[in-house]
Amino acid sequence: MGTPRQPERSDQRSNAAPDDERARPDGPGGPGGAASALGRLADTVDRLRREVREAHAAADGRALIEMAKGILVERLRCGPVQADRQLASLSARAGVTRLELAADIISQAAHDRLAEVTASFIADVGAVAPPAEGTTAGTAGGTTGGAAAREKGTGGTAAPSVAVRLRTAESGALAADDTQAVAESLLAHALAPLGAVAVAVWAARTDASLALAGCAGLPPEEAARWHYVPPAVATPARRALTERRQVSFPVLKDACLPSVGHRELPDGGRVAVPAAAGGRILGVLEICWPRPLPPQSPQIRRQLEALAELCAHTLEHSSPGAAGPCPALSPCAAAGVGELVDLADGIRDPALVLLPALDAHGRLGDFRIHHVNRHFVDPLGRPAGAVTGALLLEAYPMAAGNEGLFHTIERVHATGEPFRAERITLTTVVDHQIPVTSLADISISRHGTCLLLVWRVEDEAVRLANLLQHAQRLGRIGGFEENTTTGEITWNQQLFSFYGLPPTARPVPLEQLPAFAHPDDSVTIGRFLRTLLHHRRPASTDFRLRRPDGIARHIRIVGEPVLDAAGRLLAVRGAYQDISAQHWTEVALAATRDRLAHTEQQAAERNRLTLQLQHAIMPPARGPMDTPHLHIAVRYRPAEKDHLVGGDWYDVATLPTGQTLLCVGDVAGHGIDAATDMVVLRNALRGLAATGAGPAQLLAWLNVVTFHLTERVTATAVCGLYDPASRVLSWARAGHLPPVLIRRGHADALPLIKGLLLGAVPETRYEEGRLQLEPGDVLLMYTDGLIECKDRSLHDAQRQLLTTGDCSTDTLEQRLDKLLSRSSADTDDDTCVIGMQLR
Repeated sequence: MGTPRQPERSDQRSNAAPDDERARPDGPGGPGGAASALGRLADTVDRLRREVREAHAAADGRALIEMAKGILVERLRCGPVQADRQLASLSARAGVTRLELAADIISQAAHDRLAEVTASFIADVGAVAPPAEGTTAGTAGGTTGGAAAREKGTGGTAAPSVAVRLRTAESGALAADDTQAVAESLLAHALAPLGAVAVAVWAARTDASLALAGCAGLPPEEAARWHYVPPAVATPARRALTERRQVSFPVLKDACLPSVGHRELPDGGRVAVPAAAGGRILGVLEICWPRPLPPQSPQIRRQLEALAELCAHTLEHSSPGAAGPCPALSPCAAAGVGELVDLADGIRDPALVLLPALDAHGRLGDFRIHHVNRHFVDPLGRPAGAVTGALLLEAYPMAAGNEGLFHTIERVHATGEPFRAERITLTTVVDHQIPVTSLADISISRHGTCLLLVWRVEDEAVRLANLLQHAQRLGRIGGFEENTTTGEITWNQQLFSFYGLPPTARPVPLEQLPAFAHPDDSVTIGRFLRTLLHHRRPASTDFRLRRPDGIARHIRIVGEPVLDAAGRLLAVRGAYQDISAQHWTEVALAATRDRLAHTEQQAAERNRLTLQLQHAIMPPARGPMDTPHLHIAVRYRPAEKDHLVGGDWYDVATLPTGQTLLCVGDVAGHGIDAATDMVVLRNALRGLAATGAGPAQLLAWLNVVTFHLTERVTATAVCGLYDPASRVLSWARAGHLPPVLIRRGHADALPLIKGLLLGAVPETRYEEGRLQLEPGDVLLMYTDGLIECKDRSLHDAQRQLLTTGDCSTDTLEQRLDKLLSRSSADTDDDTCVIGMQLR
């Protein structure tokens, strides 16, 4: 390392300049000269900074070389001069620099995590590179194994740089006074070669918060803004602390996790590595890259973990630097093992003091039971001395499977976050084969390097008491006990809420119960108290409880006396039950029953009136109608249930023109409304028929009446006019089934003609059919109540009607009766049938 060159003096340079140069506009005296002077000054500052950095690097290198020389002095039993010569000779034989050889010697002597990381890099590089020809291995008492491996492998560039970087970073971290200096050393020597531009070291506090203990590569205002992270804020460092593993974010903004420097490096990647020592996570090392982070190799991940261990060593022995010191720890957290033992002895629940048991590599393997307090009871019946000093998993192997109890203990020890849970199932094995389970409330907390485990086992009495309390709450029951000798009264919490009193109020004696009851219930309360207190027999009664806030509750009280051997009254026990909901439900049911009875009465009256109206217009039994040319019979069968009384109707009349009107119809719906609409349509059609118009015109007019003069009524109808002079039947249909003609013993339906049902549209035209009748012909008109079935199509039902119509009978009345008796209809609807036989 040479001495930095001194910059040339400005007066010498100015004296050497010609006179005409000063006179030029761009000379030293002009604007151009000033700019040149500022440029030379900036170059000088950059050169000096570069020389300072080189001097620092040389100083770090000298520290590594001196450490390697010390190792050679101890192993070779030589002096410092001989060790220096040996180091120079070995580096020349291996073809590496003295600094690289020094890093290898230190790694082999240390056998630590940094040595493992360096060895992994050497092995990986050597596996892919061809061996160099003409190389030789040099040794000095086993100290140059790393150089020999490099000499056989890589050509000496990649692997040595890793060893030098890590050892230089280690020396800087060990020599640093605070975490801020550690962050700067890690970034400069180990992380910057990996492409990182910033680093942050977080300290994990006992309250699960994070404090920025040191940072490098970030603006000071950014570090001040992120000096403290509350426990509930999710950050990359929080993720690494919670998951207890190294986490990577290729692009931080894609993870939607804020962190220090996320504004300055919005598109960069992050890696957060827990800094653990002896199983405890003391902080997190967070590393920032300016660009998206590609997948990291296992060697790089192990290198970052080794650097995090350096941070853990510093966090364990120093306080945060740039971020300011952490607040003072609580007395329990700072207490030693002895004070924690005293704390455990002062707890009335069973408690254990656990110490971490580390393996040979410094990793946590188990916890040793250092102390048990005097309330400790071993589930297996062992004395406290048999448990004290044993490993936790050896004494209680089921802890590894008790809902992750051991995992929970390990997590509390690692993160310092306390754990509390209620009603955890604990399992122990008696006689090495019988599992015994119990419920317990668990509390685990870390105090320094120790753990305090406290549990409270819930016994059968407590479980039954809790069950009874929940049952009383759900059933709205409150219990009481009143000592008649001392006057002491015991209430549970539910009773205070019944009376509307605070829990600190004085319970109400039974003798004062009438003062809180409704005046109308005074007689009932008096009878209850006489039976219970004077006759000393169990009693119960219902009354209205008036609370101070004016709310009245319906209460049922039950009491029983407690007597001694001589029959004297000692106490009264009982319970209150709030039956307000039941009472108001019964009141609502009673009112509903009254309304239902009234509604049923109204419905029966309406059905009776409907039936009377229908029977007045169309009586079920009506004699035959005879004319000189026709014999007419009518059958009407009402619905069996009164509430199904419908709007089926028929009409037979001789018009002034000598023609005979025959029609049947069906109004949609049931009840009084359908019967009323039926009367309107029937009378309207009879009145319109007096005009002498044909059936098609009559139905067209009746459609206008249905659409405009009724309230949303639809109906079907079939209308026929028989002219005795020509023996011709003219007929039309409005959505109704066509008539059936029985001629010479064969029944067949008339051809279907077009006709829309009544009331569907304001105006429509109907098609009219004509039928020439012969003597002996029988014509049937009917409503759908004669053939309608729930499980059969209307077409099939009509075909069965034609089969029944083929049967011969003596008279027309017998034919209609047979149709009704053999009808397969199952809808319980009204039915109208008109039979006309030509003489």
